[in-house]
Amino acid sequence: MLIIGAGGFARELLQVLVDLKLQDTIYFYDDVNADAPDLLYGKFQVLKQAAQAKSLFEQGHRDYILGIGNPAIRKKMKKKFDELGGNLCSAISPSTIIGSYDVHIGEGCNMLSTVTISNSAKIGNCCLMYYGTIITHDCVVGDYVELSPNVVLLGRCVVGDLTHIGANSTVLPKVKIGKNVVIGAGSLVTRDIPDNSLAYGVPARIAKKLH
Repeated sequence: MLIIGAGGFARELLQVLVDLKLQDTIYFYDDVNADAPDLLYGKFQVLKQAAQAKSLFEQGHRDYILGIGNPAIRKKMKKKFDELGGNLCSAISPSTIIGSYDVHIGEGCNMLSTVTISNSAKIGNCCLMYYGTIITHDCVVGDYVELSPNVVLLGRCVVGDLTHIGANSTVLPKVKIGKNVVIGAGSLVTRDIPDNSLAYGVPARIAKKLH
């Protein structure tokens, strides 16, 4: 398994793989930070060139996961590593609680420990859910969404693609958050938020438009 990234979130994802008993076949990838070590934790090789990743894939080790937090960068990295021949996988902690009925989870999702997903929830591709995230019934989450620690999505709310919701935020029932939105930490979202917006507060209010 190749973890794309070697920073904070990638290292948190490592624990998910350890819990899944996959730690003996792990590599990291970091071509951004010049000071990235050759071995992470003295054990896991850090690849630093696309040619190395391609060679790994050609040897039959094609599985990779996205260990980067930023939604837009995750989308870019998926395209890059798919083109190199990789096979995008999900990394879901064994402690995640997932409802038994009418739940859809897309490809390439990463869920850290203590995530809870209720029945009749729909999760898009390449989403990232941190510790303590709760998604209740009939919520719809788009692609490349990042939900920080202890985010709560209440019934029938909708979160658009490429949106990031900050830690300890709550979205009330039936609220619709658009695409490419940033919700600041600790917010209470009581009304719809349009595409390309930054909003925060209790209740959350739009602070500015994003490009």
